[in-house]
Amino acid sequence: MKASVLITNYNSEKYISACLESLRLQTFKDFEIIFFDDNSTDNSILEVKKFNNVKLIENKTRSDFGSFNQMNGYKQAFDMSNGEYIFTLDSDDFYDPTKLEIVINEFDKGNSNIIFDMPTVVTNKKKYKMKKRNNFFNLKRFKFFPQQSCLAFRREIFNDMYNKILIDKYPNVWFDFRVANYADYILGGYEIYNSYLTFYRNTDKNISSKFKKYSKHWWSRRFEYHQYVNEFLKKNNLMYNKYNFDYILTNIFNKILG
Repeated sequence: MKASVLITNYNSEKYISACLESLRLQTFKDFEIIFFDDNSTDNSILEVKKFNNVKLIENKTRSDFGSFNQMNGYKQAFDMSNGEYIFTLDSDDFYDPTKLEIVINEFDKGNSNIIFDMPTVVTNKKKYKMKKRNNFFNLKRFKFFPQQSCLAFRREIFNDMYNKILIDKYPNVWFDFRVANYADYILGGYEIYNSYLTFYRNTDKNISSKFKKYSKHWWSRRFEYHQYVNEFLKKNNLMYNKYNFDYILTNIFNKILG
């Protein structure tokens, strides 16, 4: 099996059909779909069963933290998978029909272990291409990375990554950030393929809508990012500077905002 697409879902019945249909239409055909449903209370399972050749995991217990549930879902789906390359996808997002073909070709001709492509953001009113932020001369501690539905991995690094990214701590630190952090510090970087191959839904129901930029929640989560990175580096015996400019600024704003 050349590739495995791992999908996590919780109560996204409205979008599942578009998600799975985008996989049915892929120009590359040698792949499997593993769909993890996290004890949904809507008709998600019925939507999945309308499609053939989808391996379904029906999880019956879940925590109160969506980030932990999602990482658990991807890990369970990975353990059932056989693909040489692993793609992660949220059930409310979907792929361009050429995504698997293009990303796998990129893996086959290079040495990348983790590849992000770029997302087209889909809102209730419009679509727009996310701009890639330049990390050069950037005072921020955290480099730019796209969302987790834009991610693909070589199979052999997946378990090592899960052993290092502290999957049961820091509930507001999401999977995509942990992957980018792991790739940057452990693997020496990650590739961002500059083609828009993923459609990422951004609606008021997204968890991310709680973290409007520069809001109190945004600053609080950013401080949690710093705490996570500091513990990650310490756990993996890597050098770090806790009191960098970004950390100090984030700490100040958290104190001001309470």
